[in-house]
Amino acid sequence: MEDKNRNILFSEEQISARIKEIGKVITEDYKGKNLYVLSLLRGSFIFAADLVRNIDTNAKIGFMTTSSYGHSEETTGVVRVVNDIPDNIEGYDVLIVDDIVDSGITMDFVVNHVKKFGASSVKTCVLLDKPSRRKVSIEPNYCCFQIEDVFVVGYGLNYGDYYRNIPYVFNWEEK
Repeated sequence: MEDKNRNILFSEEQISARIKEIGKVITEDYKGKNLYVLSLLRGSFIFAADLVRNIDTNAKIGFMTTSSYGHSEETTGVVRVVNDIPDNIEGYDVLIVDDIVDSGITMDFVVNHVKKFGASSVKTCVLLDKPSRRKVSIEPNYCCFQIEDVFVVGYGLNYGDYYRNIPYVFNWEEK
């Protein structure tokens, strides 16, 4: 799996250490609250799994699937709900977990969508934040790493249908 041509931005060890730090902060912030972790599929499934194992408070976990990229590196700008929130989240403190906030269009859509279902609060947590590409005004409440405008894959992030299983994040450059 190792490829010497890959420009690794965040190693498996760096990601693990940062998730432990974020998990501790989220644990403190949500102690005594009615936490519902909403993982946005497919990109966040690896991050969300590692994150919830580092949150030491009761949490209900659900999954939602949206689509705005297809097989492209650019968002279409139209967010489609493929699979909606599977549970009644009224009265829950919802933490939306995603792999990356890029344009912000998907996260903004999901935050507003979740609010319609009567959540007590809605916050966001992402592995990666790419603020230079923002098209809407949104900032994640919790973020592991901020990155420049580079196309990244690995650790849940894909290129086409591949590379989600790589245990680190690297800059995809066509060779």
